[in-house]
Amino acid sequence: MSVPIARHDVIIFDGLCNLCARSVKFILDHEAAPVLRFASLQSPAGNRLLLELGFDPADAKTFVLVTDGSAYAKSEAAIRVASYLRGAWKLIGAIKILPRPIRDWLYDVVARNRYRWFGRREACMAPSPDLRARFLQE
Repeated sequence: MSVPIARHDVIIFDGLCNLCARSVKFILDHEAAPVLRFASLQSPAGNRLLLELGFDPADAKTFVLVTDGSAYAKSEAAIRVASYLRGAWKLIGAIKILPRPIRDWLYDVVARNRYRWFGRREACMAPSPDLRARFLQE
């Protein structure tokens, strides 16, 4: 069974990364409307989506936003996620004024060091029962 990508906007994230898990919590806390779905890349759904989108699931250096049938990664994904947030948090998208190579280089520096700087979980984050429906498991 395939996850209907077109029906939901999905963020695929590293469920073992503390920074990534905190980012998902931040998005859930500041989302303007509850439209985003989430899949850890360690889950069958996240792994399968990455493969379908042409990403290597073993290369967990980025998160991916899937929206309107297109996939965005690195700084472009972060900028697009900002549009889902409410209030002043939308201004995070202003980093788009930086040239993409610079944004992605900064993103890659953080991605390469995220476990060392923020820690790593032994198991994927588990959503609370009231948020479980927002996480693709399959």
